[in-house]
Amino acid sequence: MKPFDFIEMKVPAKSEYVGVIRLSTSGIANRMGFTYEDIEDLKVAISEAMSNAAAHAYDDSEEGEVTVGFGVYEDRLEVMVADHGGSFDLTKVKQGIGPYEQTESIENLREGGFGLFLIDALMDKVEIKNDYGVIVLMTKYLHMNENEVGLDDDQISTTQ
Repeated sequence: MKPFDFIEMKVPAKSEYVGVIRLSTSGIANRMGFTYEDIEDLKVAISEAMSNAAAHAYDDSEEGEVTVGFGVYEDRLEVMVADHGGSFDLTKVKQGIGPYEQTESIENLREGGFGLFLIDALMDKVEIKNDYGVIVLMTKYLHMNENEVGLDDDQISTTQ
């Protein structure tokens, strides 16, 4: 497996910080070459996971934080959103995580299950770990658009 870059951010578990993560997601995904539609899907899915953590992970009296990790690979972006968590050890998290099944009782994870259905619909792969708090690992694969590749080749041949 090729090496990957890992970016980690911690923000207060407050809804007003969702926009910060959305902007970061957009910048990372754009740099990787994702399409506009895929970037929008990523932003919506990550916003849902962030909003869920901000709304349900902590009591009103707690000053919690949400950790967001971006695993930037050549062919995909893996995004982890965790509440009640410290820094990620990506290998350990991935060993203990399981796939999200739509047959699971959403109440076992947290209120507001619609967000998880939406995340599952927008992402290529969703895995959840809920030992202590919740970690949502979302994967979006980078699909090269063959038409765009062909267009570049045509442009090169006509300009030579």
